[in-house]
Amino acid sequence: MKWISVFFLTGCLTSRGFAVDQSKFRTCGETSFCRRHRGEHSAALYKYHLDKESIHFHLPAEANDPPIGAAEAAAKEKSNGLWKSLQERILGGSDDSEGKKDPYYRGTVPTLTGTLVNTAAKTSTGHKERLELSVYALSDGLLRLRITEVYQEHAGPHEKARVTYDELVLSTDTISPAEHAKWIQPGNSYLSQVVPDTENYMGLQYGDKEGESGMFLLLRIDSFAAFLYREDSLSDGPITTFGERQMTHFEIRRSKTAEQNSDSAEDEKSEDEAKGEDEKPEKEIVGYWEDGLAIYADGTREERKTVDQDHRKLSELDLDREGLWEESFGSHKDSKPYGPMSVGGDISFPGSSFLYGLPEHASATALKTTIGENSEYDHPYRLYNLDVFEYDLDVPMALYGAVPLVVSQSAKTGTSGVFWFNPSETFIDVLANTEGSKTTHWISESGIIDLFFLPGPSPRKLYHQYALLTGTAPQPPMFSLGYHQCRWNYKDEQDVYQVHGKFEELDYPYDVLWLDIEHTDGKRYFTWDKNLFPHPQEMLEKLWSQGRRMVTIVDPHVKRDDHYYIHKEATALGLYVKEKDGKKDYDGWCWPGSSSYLDFTNEKARNWWGDQFGYDRYKGSTPSLFTWNDMNEPSVFNGPEVSMQKDLRNLNGEEHREWHNLYGMLFQRSTAEGLTRRNLGENERPFVLSRSFFAGSQKYGAIWTGDNAAEWSHLEIAVPMLLSLNVGALSFVGADVGGFFGNTDAELMTRWMQAGAYTPFFRGHAHHDAKR
Repeated sequence: MKWISVFFLTGCLTSRGFAVDQSKFRTCGETSFCRRHRGEHSAALYKYHLDKESIHFHLPAEANDPPIGAAEAAAKEKSNGLWKSLQERILGGSDDSEGKKDPYYRGTVPTLTGTLVNTAAKTSTGHKERLELSVYALSDGLLRLRITEVYQEHAGPHEKARVTYDELVLSTDTISPAEHAKWIQPGNSYLSQVVPDTENYMGLQYGDKEGESGMFLLLRIDSFAAFLYREDSLSDGPITTFGERQMTHFEIRRSKTAEQNSDSAEDEKSEDEAKGEDEKPEKEIVGYWEDGLAIYADGTREERKTVDQDHRKLSELDLDREGLWEESFGSHKDSKPYGPMSVGGDISFPGSSFLYGLPEHASATALKTTIGENSEYDHPYRLYNLDVFEYDLDVPMALYGAVPLVVSQSAKTGTSGVFWFNPSETFIDVLANTEGSKTTHWISESGIIDLFFLPGPSPRKLYHQYALLTGTAPQPPMFSLGYHQCRWNYKDEQDVYQVHGKFEELDYPYDVLWLDIEHTDGKRYFTWDKNLFPHPQEMLEKLWSQGRRMVTIVDPHVKRDDHYYIHKEATALGLYVKEKDGKKDYDGWCWPGSSSYLDFTNEKARNWWGDQFGYDRYKGSTPSLFTWNDMNEPSVFNGPEVSMQKDLRNLNGEEHREWHNLYGMLFQRSTAEGLTRRNLGENERPFVLSRSFFAGSQKYGAIWTGDNAAEWSHLEIAVPMLLSLNVGALSFVGADVGGFFGNTDAELMTRWMQAGAYTPFFRGHAHHDAKR
C-alpha cells in the first residue's frame, strides 16, 4: 500500500472560511462511557482470567461429534452430554431461534468456548463477574472472537441476550468453519516456540488443508489475551493481538440501586448548574436549519455556542461515576434505562507503523496517533454517523458514515486487519508503542465484543476475507460511471431542459441530471411539485431519448401530514421508530418540518419502503429514474447532535443507541431492493447514492463524502478521504466536484474536474446560494 503515500503526503491543509459548530457535537471528554475507559481510567475494575476448567473444544470438521473438555480422555458415552452442554451454552439447546439463549447470533458452531472471570479486587458491579468466550476458527484464516455476558444464568438484568445485528450485516452464507483445528493445551511443548511460560497459555491451530501451515491462535490465561500468528512464521511474532495491554472491559448490566439513583440526581444537578448561566430567555421556535440551530418567530436564528472541549479531566486512578444512569448534552437528556453497558479492548499490530481505515473522517488516509506522548490529535477517532454541517478538516470527529475496520501494512508482517463488529457509538484511540508498533483502543457504548481477525497476508487476500464477512460490491450500471450534473435545485422543467441543452450545445459529455428536494410537493418524497414539474414522465422520456438518466432525492424523514399517502400508510401499518416509551411515533424536525422516520431495522418496513418505488406507486417515475438517499444518518435538526435521541425504540423495542450506525445502510439497502423489484424479471441494475454507510454498504450502491466546500483544501482532502473509504471496502465513491458550499472559480473547478474524472463516482454539485 505504498502508493497511498503519494496522495496524503501532499502538504498541510490550507485554512478555510467554513467551520463546524463544535457545540453541537460531543467529544470523548463529554461522553461518559468514553471518559470512563479512555487511557487507564477504570482499569482497576477489569482483570480477566480464562478459567481452564471451563474450556470446551470441538473439531470443526466433525460437527456431529462431541466436544473435548479438559478431561480429554473422558469416556465415549459421556461425549454426547458434553456436546449437548455446548449447544445449550451457545445456542440454547434448540434449533428454534426463539429458544436460543442468543437468538441474534448467526454463523458457525464455535471451535472453543470458555469462561472469563473478572478477578479485579473491586468490580464495577461490586459482584463477581463472568463472561462467555467463544472462538470460531474459520476458512481462509479468518478468526472470530466473541465475548458476551453469561446469558440466562439466573433471572436478572442480563437474563436475555444483548442485541446484535448479525443477520443485517454479516454474509453468513459465505462464512464457513476451517477444515481442521487442533487444541494445544497448557504445558504442551509446541507452545515453547512462542512463549517460555507454557502453563499460562493454550493455543488453537487451524487451517483449510491438513498438513499445511495455517494459523495459530495463542491464548494467555492470566491475564487473558489473544495473539494471532501465521504458523509458517511463528518466530516473527504475532501479527495481531487482543488484550495484551489489559484494556479489555465489559460493563455487566446491573440493577439500578438507591445509591446509583443518588449519583444520577447529583449528576443532573451539576449539569444543570453548569449550563444555567448561559441560558437566555426562550423565544418562539418556528423551525430548525440543517446545522441544528433554531429559527425564531422574529426572524433571528440561534447563536452558536462556545464549548469547553476538555469538559472534565480525571486523574488516571479516578473512577468516573458521572453519566452512568442518565446523561445530558445541551438541552437533550438520555434516560439510559439499562445503565452503563460499554465494551472495549486494545488491539495491537506488532511491527506495524502504518494503520489505515476507520472511515469516515476528514483526515489523512494513514491513521494518526490520538493519545500518548507527541500524539497528533487530542481526541480519539469517533464512529457515530452524523450530519455535520460545514465539517472541519484534519480532525478525528465523526462524519456521515462508519466502518469499524482497521488495516495494518508492515514490511515485517505484511497486510492484516481487524473488523470490530459493533454498530453502536465507538471511539478509537491510536497509540504508537516504543517498540515500533501501533495499538488501537476501541470503546463502544453498548453491544458485545465481536472481533474478526483478518490475517491477510496480502491486500488482495485480506479483502477476500473481508468480503466473505460483509459481501462484495455488485457491478454498477454503466451509465453511473459517467458524469453526473446536480444542484440544489434545478427550478423547474424548463430549467432542466435549459441545462441539458447547454451540455448538448457545448458537446460536453454527461450521463445523469439530478433533482434535489425542491422538485417535490412540499418535501413529500415520491411526489412532484405540480406547478414546477407538471409533466415528469414526459421530461424523463425526453432526456432518455437522448441517452440521459435522471436521479431524484428520496430522504428517510416522512412529512407528518395526514393527507400525504406515504405518512398515512406508514402510520396505519405501524412502521415508524417509536418514542422511548415504545408506543408513540417519534416526531423530529427535518426539511419538511415535523417528520417521522421508518424503522429500517424491521424487514416489513424495508419491504414496504421498497414497494414505494414501483411505477404504480411512484407516479411519474420511469425506468430511467434512479435515487439519491441523503440525510440518512439519520439527520434530525432538533435532535441531540442533529440526530435521534439514543433512547428511542425500534419496532422490536431495541434502543436507537444499539443500531444507530446501521440506519443509513439499511435505508440504502431498502431503496436498492425497491429499484430492483420494480423491474422484476429484467436485468436492470439499481443505482442508489447514499451519504451514510456502515460495513457492508458496498453491496447497495455508491457513497459520497457529503457537503464539502469550494476550497482548495477540500479538493486536497478529497483524495485521502476517498482512499480511506476504499480501505473500508467502499469502492464506488466520489466527492462533490467543485465543492458544495461557496463559489468555485475557474481554476479550482478545472482542477477538480480533472481529479474527479478519475474517481468511480463523478458528480458536480452545488448549494442553491452558489453561483451558476
